[in-house]
Amino acid sequence: MKQKIIKTARVSLLTALVLSNLSWNTIPNDETNPPLLTVKGFKFFDLNRNGKLDLWEDTRLSTDQRIDAIIKEMTNAEKVELLIGTGMPGIEVLTGPVGDSKQGLVPGAAGGTAAFERFGIPATVVADGPAGLRIAPTRDNDTKTYYATAFPVGTALASTWNKTLLEEVGKAMGNEVKEYGVDVLLAPALNIHRNPLNGRNFEYYSEDPLISGKTAAAIVNGIQSQGVGTSIKHFAVNNEETNRLTINAHVSERAIREIYLKGFEITVKESQPWTIMSSYNKLNGEYTSARKDLLTEVLRNEWGFKGIVMTDWFGGFPGFETISKGSNSDVVQQMIAGNDLLMPGIPVQKKALLEALNSGKLSQEVANTNAKRILEYIFRTPTFAKYKYSDKPNLTKNAEVTRNAAAEGMVLLRNENNALPFANKQKEVSLFGVTSYAWITGGTGSGSVNNKHTVSLLEGLTASGYKLDKELVDLYKPYAEKEVAAEKENRKAKGILALPQRLSEMKMDDAFIARKAASSEIAFVTLGRNSGEGGDRVVDNDFNMANEEIEMLDKISKAFHAKGKKVVAILNIGGVIETASWKDKVDAILLAWQPGQEGGHSVADVVSGKINPSGKLTMTFPMKYSDTSSAKNFPGIPVDNPKEVTYEEGVYVGYRYFNTFNIKPSYEFGFGISYTTFDYSDVKLSSPTFNDKMTVSVTVKNTGKTAGKEVVQLYLSAPSKSIDKPKEELKAFEKTKELKPGESQTIQLNLSPKDLASFLESKSAWIAETGAYKVLIGSSSLNIKKTAEFSVLNEITVEKVKKSFELDSKFTELKP
Repeated sequence: MKQKIIKTARVSLLTALVLSNLSWNTIPNDETNPPLLTVKGFKFFDLNRNGKLDLWEDTRLSTDQRIDAIIKEMTNAEKVELLIGTGMPGIEVLTGPVGDSKQGLVPGAAGGTAAFERFGIPATVVADGPAGLRIAPTRDNDTKTYYATAFPVGTALASTWNKTLLEEVGKAMGNEVKEYGVDVLLAPALNIHRNPLNGRNFEYYSEDPLISGKTAAAIVNGIQSQGVGTSIKHFAVNNEETNRLTINAHVSERAIREIYLKGFEITVKESQPWTIMSSYNKLNGEYTSARKDLLTEVLRNEWGFKGIVMTDWFGGFPGFETISKGSNSDVVQQMIAGNDLLMPGIPVQKKALLEALNSGKLSQEVANTNAKRILEYIFRTPTFAKYKYSDKPNLTKNAEVTRNAAAEGMVLLRNENNALPFANKQKEVSLFGVTSYAWITGGTGSGSVNNKHTVSLLEGLTASGYKLDKELVDLYKPYAEKEVAAEKENRKAKGILALPQRLSEMKMDDAFIARKAASSEIAFVTLGRNSGEGGDRVVDNDFNMANEEIEMLDKISKAFHAKGKKVVAILNIGGVIETASWKDKVDAILLAWQPGQEGGHSVADVVSGKINPSGKLTMTFPMKYSDTSSAKNFPGIPVDNPKEVTYEEGVYVGYRYFNTFNIKPSYEFGFGISYTTFDYSDVKLSSPTFNDKMTVSVTVKNTGKTAGKEVVQLYLSAPSKSIDKPKEELKAFEKTKELKPGESQTIQLNLSPKDLASFLESKSAWIAETGAYKVLIGSSSLNIKKTAEFSVLNEITVEKVKKSFELDSKFTELKP
C-alpha cells in the first residue's frame, strides 16, 4: 500500500519543471499565496514563510514522504491539535460553555481542522449536509448573500432508482461545496429505515441496504468528482433519534453485517468517500466511535477504506447536558479504535488526549497513524491546493438539477380511471390543504439547507398556467402564513433542536366545499408532514392521519365525487405515513416527498404530464404501524426514557419481514405506477449453474401510449438449509432510459458470489449454499413478472472474517 501511495503521489522532476514554467511565476506573494523559493532551477511554495525549503514543501518528494516529515517534527501538543476539531460556534446553546470555539473560514459551517503555520498547513472546513450545503446565508458586515440549493431529501432521491441522475445531483452539490470554500460535505446519510418513526428517515434512503449503498455511492462519486470530499454517516446502527447519544442497540452480528453495514460496504468499495462519520449510539454495550472491530477490522481491513473517520458531533459523550458538567468521551479508546478526528473538539478532550500521549497511555504509533490519515486528507483538499473559490456556484443550473431529480423521485401510488395527468389549463382547480401554500422543502436539523426560496405547490401550479380558484387561494394564503409564523415561534421557544409540528388545517363547512366542487374541475389536496434531528415521530396525528385531515378528505371527496369530479392527494412528506384507511377516498395519490426548493414546479411537471412519474418506493408502507417488525422494539426500554433497544427482528426488516411472513402492506417495497404500461419478456441467464458470476437479461417494452421509464428489480430467493433466510432479497436493479410507446430495451443485471451469500455466525463467513436459486424479475417486490432458476453445485465460502460485535445481552431473534 505504501509503495502505491508513493507511486501515485510522486510529482516527477519533469512535472515540477513544467508547473514552474506554467504558472507559478505569475502568483503574487500575498496572504493566500506564500512566496516562492527557487532551488536548482525548481520553484517551490515557501508554505511556512521561513525562507528555506523544508522537506514537506518539496514537491519532488511523494505525499507520503512529505507527511512523514511533518509528523516527525510535530510535538505531542501539535498532534493533539490535529486530532481534535476546532469547535463549532453556537454549539453552547446545546452544551453550555465548552471553551474556545473558533469561527471557521465559512460562517455556518459545522467545524474543521486546525491550521499549523510552522508547517504551512491551512485550516480545513467541513459543513452539513445530506440535502445540500448548510452554511449561513448572511454574514456580518457583508451585503452579499450565500444561499445554497435545497435538493430533494434522501427518501426522494433514492426513489428515483437512477444512479446516473443521482451522480448529477452529487456534482451539483459538489459545485456549491467547492465554490463556497468548503472541503468536505457531511453527507450522504444512509442509515437503514428500521422503523418508520425515525425522525431522520427523510435524510436516509431505504429499508434495504442495496438501495442505500448504491444511492450513496452515486452521490459520493458525483460530489467527489468536483474535488471535494464527503463524509458518509452515521456509522453504524444509528436508527433512531430518541436518546441518540446514549442508546445501546443490541444487534446480532448477522443483522449488523447483512442489513446495517451492507450499504456502507457498497459505498466504500464503489466510491471511496474521503471520510466516514462514526455514530452516537452504543452497539452491544460500546460506543461505535470506540469500537475497533467496527472502525479498523471491518472498515479498513475487510473493506479497504483509506480515508479518515471522524466522530459525530460530541460522539462518545453521555448526552449533551453532561458536557458543561465536565464529562468527556473516552478519547484514548476512540483513537485506538481508529477514530482519527474528534468533532467538533473541546478543551477537555485536548487536555485528556495530551495527558495520555505524554504519559504513554496512548502510544505514539496510534497517534502518528491517525495524524497521518488526517494529513493525507488535508493534502487532498481545495484549501490546501489554494483553490480560489468564487462564492458564486451555479445556482441556476443546480435549481434545474433539483427540479428534475425531485420529479423523477415522485411515486404515483394511485391513479384510478386516469385521474392524472390533468393537463387542462382552462378549467378551474381547487387547491386544498395548508401545506399546498406552506410547502415543506425538507426536514429540520443538520439535514436542512438555508436556501433563498421554496416554490410552493401554489406557485408551481400558477407558473405552469393552471387556473386556480381565487377565493380559496385568498383564504388559504394568509391562514398558511399565520400557521407557519406560529410554528416558527413555537420552535424558537424550544431551542436549536426543536422538532417541527404539523400545521393545523383550515376549517371549511360543507356548503363552501360544495360550491367549490360545482365551479372547479378537480381538487388537489396536499397532506404535509415534517420531522427532524433530535427526536422521533409518533403514531397519533403524525404516522396516522389527524381527525381534521380525515374530515377534510371526507368532505372534499364527497362533494367533488357527487359532481363527478376527481380528487388528487399530494403527499408532501419525508417518510412513511398510514395510507390504507383513506386511500380509496381519493382518485389519485402522488407521493411528492419533501422535494427541495423547486418542489412546486416538480409537482406541476408531473401532474400536468410534462414528466411521467417513474419513482418507486424504497420502503414499505404498512397497513398499520403495528405491522412493522420493529414496532414493539422501538424506540426501546424503559418506554419513558429508553436506555437500550433490542433488534429482535434480526434481518427481517421492511419487505424482508412483510414478504417472508405474508403480511399485506398498503404499498409494497418497489411499488410505483406510471402513466404508461410495460411488458417484460425474454429473461435469459448466462448459465444454468453459477460459477464466478451470473448475468441476467430481460427485455422491457413500453406497451402504453406515453413515453416513460421503468425500474427493473431483481430479487433472489436462496436455499435455506443451514440458516433461515428472507423469502427474497433485492440483489440488482436498473432503470430503463425513457422508452417511447412501443420501444423496447434489454437490461442486463449481474450477480456476484456475495449476492448469493448469507452471513453464518457459526463460521464467521459469507456462505452461498448449494441448491436451486430462484431469480424473480419484477416491477415491485410483490409484482413479479418473470422468474428463472440456476443452481450452485458446490458450497461457496465467499469471504472469511474475524468474529466481531459480540452481544452484551442474549435475546431470541425472530425466525420464520
